[in-house]
Amino acid sequence: MKHYNLGFIGFGNVGRALARLLVAKSAELRQLYEIEWSITGLATRGMGWLSRPEGFQPSSLLSNVVDESSCPAHSIGINEWLLEARPDVVFETTSLNHETGQPSIDYLTAVLKSGSHAITANKGAVVYGYEELSQLAAGAGKCFYFESTVLDSAPVFSLFRETLPGVKLRAFSGVFNSTSNVIIETMEAGRSFDEGVRMAQELRITETDPAHDVDAWDATLKVCALAKVLMKLPLKPSEVRREGIRSLSAQRLQAARAEGKPYKLVARAKLAENGSSLNASVKPEQLGSTDPLGNVRGTSLAVHFELDMMPGLTITSHRPNLQSTAYGLLADFVNAVRDKSKVQGPTSKVQGPKSKIQSPKSKNSSSR
Repeated sequence: MKHYNLGFIGFGNVGRALARLLVAKSAELRQLYEIEWSITGLATRGMGWLSRPEGFQPSSLLSNVVDESSCPAHSIGINEWLLEARPDVVFETTSLNHETGQPSIDYLTAVLKSGSHAITANKGAVVYGYEELSQLAAGAGKCFYFESTVLDSAPVFSLFRETLPGVKLRAFSGVFNSTSNVIIETMEAGRSFDEGVRMAQELRITETDPAHDVDAWDATLKVCALAKVLMKLPLKPSEVRREGIRSLSAQRLQAARAEGKPYKLVARAKLAENGSSLNASVKPEQLGSTDPLGNVRGTSLAVHFELDMMPGLTITSHRPNLQSTAYGLLADFVNAVRDKSKVQGPTSKVQGPKSKIQSPKSKNSSSR
């Protein structure tokens, strides 16, 4: 039986859903994978950098009852926190910064330099820091995984990494943002844009700032993440033609639905003829029922790949929720510690300079 210390950077809705899932799956993790765990580090904007080497009680964390007197003195930053908590795996679920990916990248950099596996749900870290973080992970013999960043728990990155060797991805399209789906369908039913936003917030599927959803930043960064990881092309958000859903009126949406070709916020990327650049866009489009993405409804998400070895491969995540996002993080945890080529047993932590990074803002929802 192997025991792993876990650290959480950010403990909003996604982090809490992961903690609940770890508790619910504890018996299966022991029986199927010989994995035991404890949470030894917790970092949030409100509480700061907390560590408890013997482990926190998950029930106390989930009920916001943390006896800080039983913790060592608060760390002043991530490097000291990593030394105190000594996590083997760190889950990073802070809020999205669509312009720089910070401070997520700095957190994950420190995690990997300390000798821990780094797992994130933050697509900004993939878009702006994938090469650097991947190189750090490889050098440390650890994993940098991020399955929850695009399609919640549906396998996308792991699918290509583990089961599709040698294929070339020529193009992809996707419905990547649940919030936009919900708003559009709310307006199709005759209600207002603002009511659609509130409904999405009640479902806890919006970004911390819903503007990231409705103005297509969330979907744009997902396009860039897929392009960077699966196509090895450094697509920047500024290179994606981006149009959100604010200009869609209820009348226009209702007419499209009546026509049988409702609007969806569709992301697309295709290799240019030179094979070294991409044509990419995110914008509202009308889709018929025969389109691979045409029947995606509600909070469901989907991606359609065009590959040299097959004309089309579609993955759909039906009605994902916070638990779905959390499961993507859990699956990355299991896959990271089972990867015998990268797990090197107990690793001594490297003491870096004192960090000036401020306490993290917890991600309050599942980036959809």
